[in-house]
Amino acid sequence: MSGRVKIEISESAEFLKILLKKAKDPQEKERIQTLYWLKTKTVTTVKQIAIMLGRNRVTVQKWLRKYRTGGLDHLLEPKTNLGGRPRSIPGSIIEKLKEELEKPEGFHSYGEIQQWLATCFDINVPYRTVHGLVRYK
Repeated sequence: MSGRVKIEISESAEFLKILLKKAKDPQEKERIQTLYWLKTKTVTTVKQIAIMLGRNRVTVQKWLRKYRTGGLDHLLEPKTNLGGRPRSIPGSIIEKLKEELEKPEGFHSYGEIQQWLATCFDINVPYRTVHGLVRYK
């Protein structure tokens, strides 16, 4: 019958159940749950899994492809950052800023921090960026 998942799950159902109970990350739980359902034959198609998890069918297919190529370890490895915009303030400068903030004299305003970054490191960042970094991070 077409649409049925043709995959050999090498782990036992008991092992998957234990992993499922120990998993803390929601994405990890979904992926282990998928393998458990397939191993126990609770579901037989990708579409059923997608509906039960509230995920797109293509997402479930990607998970199964990862499992086929690298096993359980490959399926559960955390997602790595593949890019994005570089930080406006490098990590080394953030560390120096933390040191400055811990000093008793410190800074009196976010604007003062903004000026310090501009004069010492030639980094011109908006007030909003400085505020978000210092206040929330």
